[in-house]
Amino acid sequence: MNPVLWQPSAAQRAHSQLAVLASAAELPLDYATIWRWSVDAPAAFWQQVWQSCGVVGEMGTTVLVDGHAMRGARWFPEARLNYAENLLTYDIAEAIVFWGEDGTCRRYSSAAVRAEVAAAQHVLRQAGVGVGDRVAGYLPNLPEAVIYMLATAALGAVWSSASPDFGVQGVLDRFGQITPKALIAADGYWYNGTWHDTTAKVDQIVAQLPSLQLTVMVGYAGDMRGTCAVAHLTHQQVKAMNSQGVVDYARLPFDHPLFIMYSSGTTGAPKCIVHCAGGTLLQHLKEHQLQCDVRPGERVFYFTTCGWMMWNWLVSSLASGATLMLYDGNPSWRNATMLFDYIARERITLFGTSAKWIDTLMKLPHNPARDYDLSSVRLICSTGSVLVPEAFDFVYQQIKPDVHLASISGGTDIISCFVLGNPLDVVRRGEIQGPGLGMAVAVFDDAGQACVDQPGELVCTRPFPSMPIGFWGDVDGQAYHQAYFARYPHVWCHGDWASQTSTGGVVIYGRSDATLNPGGVRIGTAEIYQQLAGIDEVLEGVVIGQHWQNDVRIVLFVRLREGLTLTDGLRERIRRHIRAQTTPRHVPAVIVQVDDVPRTKSGKIVELAVRAVVHNQPVRNREALANPEALAQYQHRPELADP
Repeated sequence: MNPVLWQPSAAQRAHSQLAVLASAAELPLDYATIWRWSVDAPAAFWQQVWQSCGVVGEMGTTVLVDGHAMRGARWFPEARLNYAENLLTYDIAEAIVFWGEDGTCRRYSSAAVRAEVAAAQHVLRQAGVGVGDRVAGYLPNLPEAVIYMLATAALGAVWSSASPDFGVQGVLDRFGQITPKALIAADGYWYNGTWHDTTAKVDQIVAQLPSLQLTVMVGYAGDMRGTCAVAHLTHQQVKAMNSQGVVDYARLPFDHPLFIMYSSGTTGAPKCIVHCAGGTLLQHLKEHQLQCDVRPGERVFYFTTCGWMMWNWLVSSLASGATLMLYDGNPSWRNATMLFDYIARERITLFGTSAKWIDTLMKLPHNPARDYDLSSVRLICSTGSVLVPEAFDFVYQQIKPDVHLASISGGTDIISCFVLGNPLDVVRRGEIQGPGLGMAVAVFDDAGQACVDQPGELVCTRPFPSMPIGFWGDVDGQAYHQAYFARYPHVWCHGDWASQTSTGGVVIYGRSDATLNPGGVRIGTAEIYQQLAGIDEVLEGVVIGQHWQNDVRIVLFVRLREGLTLTDGLRERIRRHIRAQTTPRHVPAVIVQVDDVPRTKSGKIVELAVRAVVHNQPVRNREALANPEALAQYQHRPELADP
């Protein structure tokens, strides 16, 4: 049993918002009991979430129709609501705070946000944008991204966004499928101390999106720095245009489309995943208020870009009365101190980041607990990749000893989490606390049977409100079925290799399609990454299975600290460490030094792309990668050639 690193006090448990829901449902204050009720009585649970979390709209009298059908279930069929109305219902002195890497700082009250949303809505409507039309954002993580998303949602149109570090083809691979009527783009962005002008890319994108009726350009710091050849409005002009100054909210059905998200697309063209307004709102309210205990007046931050679903998750915190804390730029800028400055000066209460960033901090000579006032932080969330046990230790030893650390995991597919934290249970080293409320999560073995304390496929056996409506353009639903339901009939198979512990926790080992299979034994890649944290010379690595002599052998690529070279002695020490901490099956047959590890733009290591390169197979849609040039190092390596 993994050791306990944190546990809530009796007062924290009793005063949590989850305690209020348990009381209303006449349940004991025990997470396992509440979770069981939430999946066994879904109609009662989700009705209670609507009421307890303060959804603005008409709920109707029916909660769930055809709840036995995984894909055919209908939630709140009589309901009418608007996502933007729910996010703009609170009056907050600081609704949005923005910090840029370059030192830019902007603050918006709720009244100021509503005024700009009203102006944006007026311009979109004049351009012919209406219910169901698509609006695309090609933007850094700016306040204007939130403003135009809210204006789009208020109209009943559909928002889709990509971060400005995407190349032209990557943007067209996404937006070209959904034929947007309007494009909101920025003149550039700052990253790692450098200004990146995007106006030339915007010109090329607009020229190849014939569906566009409107282009609005946003200046990163207010005024435009670059010049576009295409005709457009600036955001400053939009704000100055005549409007009534009042947002008009179109209340629409629960399952009305709200967001189009994209799969990473590293193995083919990105899938356009359509999410509905009601499911997104209800799921985010549940996760914010019941799982994270977010309350009005709190200050919620997550490091993200507009191309990652955590941006959508973060923005929804406005619906809980929280201040939305935005940051754009390199999170490791100034030796990774920028975000700690942000926490200390702005008194952030929920700090969300990626496991990769925590891993980076572990290799730097930092002691944030000593050097910064982090007293405001009560919850740290981590996602994007697996948070290894050593990272749990680092958070409690070097960042904050009395913080609630919630490793969370879900994905773009559900715009939320399958497994995450909760304010009632303990945090155990290396474990996610458990399944989310209303999520019938299990781990299946190869026979399709639920198992405990052994690895298997992470599944969800019952419907939930934030399941996608479908994929854009997938008329017969076959691509949707193939993505999630082909493995087990009527069961959502998420594609994560995981295990449920006897204590109720969950451990994620990585993507199941990237698992290693030497000698027929399946090994999660995270099991090896976890051991690299104990090798001081190694900054990070990527591990794959290479087809070899009618079997599979494990190949480990490592990026070392600057100036170091991979010697035979270091190779042997890595192997001994992995063997001692795991099994002989986990030991890499080959260890190779590289200068960079390829990742998606949300920071996930792309084992499948590396595996394809090693096997001389094509890597489709390299635009999905943050650093596609890194793949060249993995091609034609003599260490991997046949003897």
